[in-house]
Amino acid sequence: MQTVHDLASLRAALRAWRQQDQRIALVPTMGSLHAGHYALLRRAQQCAPRVVASVFVNPTQFGPNEDYTRYPRTLAQDQAGLAALDCDLLFAPTVEVMYPCGSEDALSIHVPGITEVLEGVHRPGHFDGVATVVAKLFAMVQPDYAVFGEKDWQQLQVVRRLQRDLGMALEIIALPTVREADGLALSSRNQYLDAAQRARAPLIHATLLWMRSAAQQGHNHAVIEHAAAQRLQRAGFAPDYCVIRVADTLRPASGDAPFAQLIALIAARLGSMRLIDNLPFAAS
Repeated sequence: MQTVHDLASLRAALRAWRQQDQRIALVPTMGSLHAGHYALLRRAQQCAPRVVASVFVNPTQFGPNEDYTRYPRTLAQDQAGLAALDCDLLFAPTVEVMYPCGSEDALSIHVPGITEVLEGVHRPGHFDGVATVVAKLFAMVQPDYAVFGEKDWQQLQVVRRLQRDLGMALEIIALPTVREADGLALSSRNQYLDAAQRARAPLIHATLLWMRSAAQQGHNHAVIEHAAAQRLQRAGFAPDYCVIRVADTLRPASGDAPFAQLIALIAARLGSMRLIDNLPFAAS
């Protein structure tokens, strides 16, 4: 596997593949790779003969009180894991490569509507950073496919909207959330959970399952959301939201919204850790 850090080297590798008419799939990541990321890589390999994985901890999607400096950076370990799975190319740019004018003065992309709810309320500006860095990666790599996980559901919808509104010539592929045996969604931040927190963390997924079951039984969504928040609070969580929404728009569901088009989403703090998860009602 080749690792490149600059645009000239990236373009040289991509040019050689395109001259052979080989399609390219991109797996964007922030590194600290785990089994969930590797599942994205394997899905990308099903889409195209050449796969680029990117590792870049993007400063513009972190708020002033968030963990940008603390976010785990494990490039050597990530290189080894990707190479073991036959990834073709790792693009690990510096901040200067991604933001040549500086991250403070960089061009910024805002996706209206869907970025102003849920995570957008609790992390102002986060999705502007996400949309901007994803657009940059799409422009630099020009992939035929890009693979994202469903765990960051709102981010996935932002990326889909970005691709659709800008008419980008690539297909967005979504992969269901990869979980531990007890239901906890895989996340690079899980390593910061202590033993007691790790034992409680799967309650988020259990609560999502309960929300879906209650909605399927016809219970009022507002009642379900309130009960879900109370359930988590009793276990020591501090929920930011426990909601049922229309999956593709994240708008509150009307009474006649088809069940399969809905999704439950939770964000909750456990000590200093903030965990997010979701459950599409159409999922098995």
